[in-house]
Formats: sequence, C-alpha cells, structure tokens
Amino acid sequence: MATQVVLLRGINLGSRNRIAMPELRDLLTSAGFEDVRTYLQSGNVVLSGKGPSDEVARECERQIAAHFGLDIPVVARTRAQLAKVVRLNPLATVAVDPKRYQVSFLSGRLTAEVVRKLEAAAAPSEEFVVAGREVYAWHPGSVARSKLWTLLAGRGLGVTATARNWTTVTSLLALAED
Repeated sequence: MATQVVLLRGINLGSRNRIAMPELRDLLTSAGFEDVRTYLQSGNVVLSGKGPSDEVARECERQIAAHFGLDIPVVARTRAQLAKVVRLNPLATVAVDPKRYQVSFLSGRLTAEVVRKLEAAAAPSEEFVVAGREVYAWHPGSVARSKLWTLLAGRGLGVTATARNWTTVTSLLALAED
C-alpha cells in the first residue's frame, strides 16, 4: 500500500459540508484504508491505500457521499508526488509568507484558455506558476481580495481543484513521511 495525501474540497467552511475528522478517519479505515490520519479540520487526510491516487480519490468521494450524503470533490497525491511539489517550489524566492503562498491541486491539467484567464486576473504584484497538475500562486497583498485566487478557488477551471497554503503543504508532507 502506498502512502497517499487526500485533499477534500470545501468542507467545514462555516456551517456547510460539516465532516468531523474522527468520523472521517473511522469511515476511511472501515473502507479498507490503513494508517488514516487527519491534519487540521479542513479535509486533509494521509492514509495508506492500494491503487493510483486518482482511484483513491474516487473511492474517498464514494465513501463520503454514501456515509455523509455530501458530494465532496477529492484530489489525491502519493507521498512521492507531494514531495515533488515541495521540491519544485518555483516561487521560493518571492513567496516570503507561507499563508499567502498557495498550491492548488488539480484533478487534471489546465487548458491554455484557462491559463490565459488566470494571467488576465492576476494583479501586477501576484505571481503564479502552472506545473503539471498544480498551480503555485503568490498573493502578497491578500489572498481574500485576489481575483486570481477567486478563479483558482472557483469551479470554472474545468477540473476539480482544491488549494492549501504552503504551511499546510509542507506539514502534510511531513505527516506522510512519518
């Protein structure tokens, strides 16, 4: 079984899509995953599972829908894939605040048209890099007021996307390596 990092999109934001982490851990364990651990309350799971990360993500979606009655998109990466994301870190020289440095994890690659929309939305002070199925984005002014962030967080990318700040990304890698 490979160590996988499973990222749930849009849970525990205010009063909607509430999922208790102990219940999620129990659910995924009963579904056959092993060594299930969660990080924070925002849908970050490290587990051991069979199959490629995309299959693990789909199984987690099915389990969540059946148990909680929620349609929660899930993106997953193997420990090795997440380690590569951290090693690449293309904005390391400019992204000085890890809370304003986001990585969006995508279920597939973005089209050239979507990348052009992101370029048009980015403020002059913002930078982003599309690298395979990840988008690294630096929002020096504010994540909350960023038009780029609004597009990255929305559903108009043509693929499932969920983002984590740099602190969470590196903490998940550390948890996956334990």
